[in-house]
Amino acid sequence: ITDRLRISREKLAYLVDSTSAPVASIFIISSWIGFELGLIATGLRSVNSDINSYELLLQTIPYRFYPIAALFFVFLVAYTQRDFGPMYKAEVRARTTGKLFDNKSIESNLDDDSLFNNSDKAKWYNGAVPILVILFGTIAGLIYTGILNLTNKGITDFGLREIIINSDSFLALMWAGFAASVTAVIMSVGQKILSLNEAINAWTKGVQSMLFACIILAFAWAISDVTEILKTADYLISILSDSLDPRLLPVLVFLVCAAVSFSTGTSWGTMAIVMPIVIPLSFKMAELHGLNFSTDPTILAGVVSSVLAGSVFGDHCSPIADTTILSSMASHCNHIDHVKTQLPYAIVVGVVCMILGDLATAYGLPTYIAIPLIFFALYLIIRFFGKKVSEAVV
Repeated sequence: ITDRLRISREKLAYLVDSTSAPVASIFIISSWIGFELGLIATGLRSVNSDINSYELLLQTIPYRFYPIAALFFVFLVAYTQRDFGPMYKAEVRARTTGKLFDNKSIESNLDDDSLFNNSDKAKWYNGAVPILVILFGTIAGLIYTGILNLTNKGITDFGLREIIINSDSFLALMWAGFAASVTAVIMSVGQKILSLNEAINAWTKGVQSMLFACIILAFAWAISDVTEILKTADYLISILSDSLDPRLLPVLVFLVCAAVSFSTGTSWGTMAIVMPIVIPLSFKMAELHGLNFSTDPTILAGVVSSVLAGSVFGDHCSPIADTTILSSMASHCNHIDHVKTQLPYAIVVGVVCMILGDLATAYGLPTYIAIPLIFFALYLIIRFFGKKVSEAVV
């Protein structure tokens, strides 16, 4: 469809990349949530806090300005049909010459992948049904484990909120994912699209694709344990406690996480490294400055959300991030071209979010005002700095 409309592959890769990780990071039912909950719970235990990790996670969602703004900016670019920077040049090239990618670049090629050889037998429901199994299986798992945990505690009067808070998201996601895998195998074998041996090999190949991410996470957790043993948080507290306003923590944490994530290419690894450090740091600095997280959770929610949002921002910009690479490959776009065209958009959104989001809310601006301000600022930027491709074509 995009080829017929002469939309450049760079724009397609940007649309794919910017509507994947930002959505997964803020959607309350995803594998990200289970991972983030574990990190937050570990950080809270290290300071002997009784704050519920799931409640804190929900409080951070309005403070995750970058993922929210990145999604809005995608809509803004599509609706206004305006672009700037390298993306504008790519769009003008595609509209005026019909060249969907730069001929000087090497186009990504998916045709050699054996997984695409059975496209004549492909049916839409073979992809939709396993995804629905994950979605509804996870919801059912959350409800089941939540009710089970509440019952074991002797609590009989509870609502949906209490069920979700007390649920085991990791267990629910694990079983839902396994059920979806089994469903996909049964459907593929039952329709004779794949033999049982081919289906198992395909599943194994999918597991192998996640091995590198698991290795990175294992090392990240190891670094996290090392920093805890070395009292890295206490060392940072001793350096920063007297000289740094705790309200500056959210924006500084965002910058640090963005740098680490950009350098390593992994948002999950960055979360695992930084979260155990910044939660104790924020608690100690709040205590030294007379702030109470029980009555005013803004700084804590801002710091935790900055870890999660900053990691996504750095991962979004990084040329070695798996999401960036996969977006390029799936869109048949040269990888470096995708990075060059997406980077200005991501940086603009990130800077606006730091100023009007992290800094402004830390000094008292409510999120329901900050988010519309961010949206308005992004609109002004695209309106006055962006150019309509159709005008260049004419």
